[in-house]
Amino acid sequence: MVQKLDYLRESPSQTAGPYVHIGCMPNFTGIDIYGGDLGTSMKTGPVQGAEIAITGIVYDGTGTPLRDAMVEIWQPDAAGLFPSANETRGHPDPNFVGWGRSPGDMTTGEFRFETVKPGAVPWPDGRMQAPHITAWIVARGINIGLHTRIYFEDEEDANAADPILTRIEHQNRIPTLLARKTNGGEYRFDIHLQGPHETIFFDI
Repeated sequence: MVQKLDYLRESPSQTAGPYVHIGCMPNFTGIDIYGGDLGTSMKTGPVQGAEIAITGIVYDGTGTPLRDAMVEIWQPDAAGLFPSANETRGHPDPNFVGWGRSPGDMTTGEFRFETVKPGAVPWPDGRMQAPHITAWIVARGINIGLHTRIYFEDEEDANAADPILTRIEHQNRIPTLLARKTNGGEYRFDIHLQGPHETIFFDI
């Protein structure tokens, strides 16, 4: 007879719920607090390098925009340096914070980041990673935040030598990680949670 155990039961799963914006971006929801939401501005003054903007929409498996998604990004500055006390390769841009947070527009679902084109970052073995941005996506129905990377389609040579992109088994899916240049410094990066155009997500 199997002994019944009344301890160490699995806790119920928890999604981001309808409160992710209240907790992370209260001003966006109409709650005036802290003088503004964290992550809405990635530049505190004149920055070095090319200034760009990245816009996109998070789509579900049916191709419907998720209007309550929130996206965060982390990246180095234009020289490939992170704004960290542990950065030993040089002095990061003092006017660039390297982190941003954007909610999707409640009507269209579109998110937007005004940032700089990141520089290349070294891989542990000395190779260089192509310019990229790390993204994290949360929304109702997503049990664990999803991680992906934003590369740039106009960095063909760097992408072809990138240690991560070259390890992807299904190379035909790499376009799901590429931001398309639309106009000047504007890039488009849509995120598909499921379906034939599903974005590659990383197990981090």
